[in-house]
Parts: sequence; structure tokens; C-alpha cells
Amino acid sequence: MCCTLATLLGVLVHVGVTRQTVDASREKALGRLEEVTEAYEAGHPLPKFGGVDPDGLPDRLRELALRGERGTMVGSHRERPTMWAAGPADGRAIAVRIDYTQSARTISALDRAILGSAGLAIGVTLLVGAFAVTRVTRRLHLTAQVARRISAGDLDARVGDPRAEDPSRPQDEVATVSGALDTMASSLQHKLLSEQRFTADVAHELRTPLTGLTAAAELLPEGRPAELVRDRVRAMRALTEDLLEISRLDAGRETVDLAVYELGELAARVARAAGPGTEVRVVRDATVETDRRRLERVLGNLVANAHRHGAPPVVLTVDGPAVTVSDGGPGYPGYLLAHGPERFRTEGTTKGHGLGLTIAVGQASVLGAALTFRNSPEGGALARLTLP
Repeated sequence: MCCTLATLLGVLVHVGVTRQTVDASREKALGRLEEVTEAYEAGHPLPKFGGVDPDGLPDRLRELALRGERGTMVGSHRERPTMWAAGPADGRAIAVRIDYTQSARTISALDRAILGSAGLAIGVTLLVGAFAVTRVTRRLHLTAQVARRISAGDLDARVGDPRAEDPSRPQDEVATVSGALDTMASSLQHKLLSEQRFTADVAHELRTPLTGLTAAAELLPEGRPAELVRDRVRAMRALTEDLLEISRLDAGRETVDLAVYELGELAARVARAAGPGTEVRVVRDATVETDRRRLERVLGNLVANAHRHGAPPVVLTVDGPAVTVSDGGPGYPGYLLAHGPERFRTEGTTKGHGLGLTIAVGQASVLGAALTFRNSPEGGALARLTLP
């Protein structure tokens, strides 16, 4: 805006002064042309600055005079700026010239002054504006960085803008946004911690009665009712253990026990534990440094999900540090591909609590691995775990 305003003002001043200067020279030249014309008609000698068909008269002005009209034009005479004025005289052109050097210098000096002052004004304004804007943008960048940290899971991140924390200081829009972001982060952190504590407390409280139920179920006489009770107790116990694992993952305090393992051997062990129906393909084996228990938990959940929600063939493929679990089922639902696994959400009437893939994602994050979900073009779901 400053550059545009300075340019506009400079153009207006240049046009105005130039027009005024040219008009003054034109009036003077036309006045002298009147005098020379009268002298020519009276038969008096013409002055040095006038003449009939003089050398150097611009062709356009000569043509204008030959058509019986008067006019003026800025040209040159002996390489000096000259204001010409011409009119008709017995079928020829009578003209006068006025030295235009001083006027041209005035306009040039004015243009230099306009450019210099505009450049100085723009430079000063840009420096002041850059200083003022940088202070604001620096605070905005800090607010954006904190927002990204919060979205990545760092709920302790805060902007801590001094203006937002001190009501006595002048408040601006950035301080308002920073304060609102800090308030939102604190509220979100409080709610998430409350939910995590609730989940952990429920899981811990369920352990004791489940232990008693398990022991009591084992004492029941053999039969269909006893099998149903034991099956439900096992499902309840598995759900409780999953809830405890999720609460630990949410707390973000998990540590890894690293060791070196052959990835193909680990994949084969997971396939054997999952039971028949899982094919293992080792395209390219790799040695990885990882936490075996957590890796087996991730792969086991992926294979179990493929068997429960997909269809044969279930294939576990090792290709370097990447492990892929694929099946021939209908594929992952749209919500999972768009937003990732959601707790306690399953498709259709299949059994399960929707926690297996959630735990797999959490454990993969602890391992520093990337776990992605997509549907194969040939049909079926495809989960790919890439280890560091």
C-alpha cells in the first residue's frame, strides 16, 4: 500500500508539474508566434527565434501549419530541448522556437526528487513495518507451533503469551488467540487425563472380581452352561487387559526393551501363535532392533483382525524392515482409512470390541514404527508396518 501510494503521488505530481511547465512554455511560444506573424505580415525583418520553414521544425508541426492550423510541440534544435510553435503563412509554415532546456531540467530534477523521496519513504516504511509485523508474526508462528504440538499429543505445550497472562497489558488479537489456545489445551488435557484415569481405574477394579469369577468358573461341573460362563469370563478378562494396555499407552510412559531379532522368524512365530490359516512369505528378510513383545503384539493384533473381519487368504509378508498383513475380505471401512481405528467401533455383526487395531497403532508408535491401513486394488484389507 505504501509503494502504491508513493507511486500514485509521484505520478500525480509529475503530471501536474509537467503540464504546468509545458503550458507555460506553450503560451510563451504562441505569444511569440503572434508577434512574428504580425512582423511577417507587415514586411518587417523576422527575429532570430522565428522564420519561415526553419530548419529543425518537426514534420508533424509543419504538416499542421500547412493545413492552416496553429500548434506547438516539444522537439530539439541543435541538440537542445526546444518548444516549437508554428502557423500558416502564404502556404508555408512560419515558426518560432523557445529554449526549453531550463524547463526540461526542472522536470528532470523534480522526477529525481520524487524518486528519491519516494524511495526513502518506502524504505523507512518497510523497515518500520517489517519490525512491527515481525513481532506479530513471530508470536503467530509460536502459537501455530504450539497448536501443532498439541495436535501431535503434547498436551503440556502452552504459548504463554505475556500479554494474555497479564490483563493489565494492552491486549491484541494475537494475545486473544494465544490465551484461547492455552485455555483449550488445559481443558482438553484435564478431560483426557480424567478419561485415562477412569479407564485405568475401571480396568484395575475389574481385575479382582474377574479373578474370582475365573476361579469359580473352573469349579463348575462340565457342561454347556459351564463352557458359556468360561467363554464370557475369558472375553471379559481379555477386554480388561486391553483397557489396561490402552490406559498405559495413553499415559505415554511406555519404554521399549530393545534387542536384535530376525524379522522373518518373528513373523513365523506370530503366524504359528495365530493358528492355522496364516501364510508367511519372506520376500527379503531383515535384522531389526526392536522390542519383541510389542512387535509380536502389533502383528498378532493385525493377523487376528484379518481373520476376524476379513477372509482367506491371510498373508503375512516380510519385505526388508516392512511387514504387510493382507486378507481377501471386503477391506477396511471408510472411517478407518480416513481417521484411523476408533475404540469400541466395529463393522457389522462381527465379534470384538474395536480395540485390537487401536492397540496396534499405539504399540507401533512406541516402537517408532509407521503403521498404515489401505485397501488393496485387487480386494481385501492391507496393513503395512514399517520398522525403523
